[in-house]
Amino acid sequence: MALGAAWAPAAQAADPIKIGFGMALTGALAGNGKAALMSMQMWAEDVNKKGGLLGRPVELVYYDDQTKPAAVPGIYTKLLDVDKVNFVVSGYGTNVIAPLMPIAVERNLLLMGLFGMANNEKTKYKNYFQIMPSGPEPALGWSQGFFEVAAKQQPKPQTIALVGADAEYPHNALAGAREHVKHYGFKVVYDGKYPPSTVDYTPIVRAIKATNPDLVYVASYPPDTAGIIQAVHEVGLPVKMFGGGMVGLQFAALQTKLGPKLNGVMNYEFYVPEPTLSFPGINEFLARYQAQAEKAGVDPLGHYIPPFAYAYVQVLGQAVEATKSVDQKKVADYIRANEFNTIVGKVRFAPNGEWAKSRVLMVQFQNVKGSDVAQFKKAGTRVVLYPEESKSGTLIYPFSKVLK
Repeated sequence: MALGAAWAPAAQAADPIKIGFGMALTGALAGNGKAALMSMQMWAEDVNKKGGLLGRPVELVYYDDQTKPAAVPGIYTKLLDVDKVNFVVSGYGTNVIAPLMPIAVERNLLLMGLFGMANNEKTKYKNYFQIMPSGPEPALGWSQGFFEVAAKQQPKPQTIALVGADAEYPHNALAGAREHVKHYGFKVVYDGKYPPSTVDYTPIVRAIKATNPDLVYVASYPPDTAGIIQAVHEVGLPVKMFGGGMVGLQFAALQTKLGPKLNGVMNYEFYVPEPTLSFPGINEFLARYQAQAEKAGVDPLGHYIPPFAYAYVQVLGQAVEATKSVDQKKVADYIRANEFNTIVGKVRFAPNGEWAKSRVLMVQFQNVKGSDVAQFKKAGTRVVLYPEESKSGTLIYPFSKVLK
């Protein structure tokens, strides 16, 4: 039995256009999955209030994938063969998109992806489009900003330490970072990994400190992100730039836990509430999302995944309206050839289905005081340093200045 459907009275006269998907509503990624679902429901409400798509209401048909990739083939087979959905979109994350790709290819489906890392690298399926703004070369785009900012400093930093968990994401992120290291001519003085089960990060930070690097690039998951930052403050790390690829700092839970310890840390982001990223509709979306977030038990900020979950169905809806069709090929051809205005800005896709141009932000935490979540809803605590067109502040340099 499908878990949900959503449409409004203004658009009930015709058969619905059904959009089917699995989503992590239980399991390890349930927090992000629930936030994504809420955002997609907000989009469906908005569309249906205006009369739907092609005069037909939009219906979201979804099942809990339990954060289990093995559940994905069964869910999508049912969506297509039993529920007879018009379109499918992915659930949240690389691991659930991977088992969906063969189904999309076999049935020649248009597939919108939500936060998948390089899922189409091997398949090169032309009807796949992914909304995370990591660009046509995700591993490089992920850390481009960290290294471009570093290379512009005078005198130019010379040495770098690379460190990350021994797991899939850090492997990919560090592989991209190493390419940048070569390109910009930095010297690697430390290149280490640690088991994901690590609890005490103090020995790792001490080992890095002993090599006296100018830069430290970290690729970590939320538990190690918190542990490493706490160890940096315990040990002291007199470096010029620190951070880069730390997962978890995009969410209120870690931001409020670490508070002022975040000042000076650089990290990737996809959206922050800076005036240079004030896209049409984003503020209204966030106000509605944040008003519902506490009751729904999801991230109270909603800056990371929610706007992009809204945007990837926004792209699909705009393409359906433009082509006046629900034909998979016509809609996919249109998405491939056109640019879209969304609440996360203008989106155009590269031939491999990733954003045509990376817009991974490099931000620096500044002006963080205490643990009040409200400060992170405003401009000024995550200043954008890269890309240039989104820049909203100036780098505090060196990082060691804020540790004193």
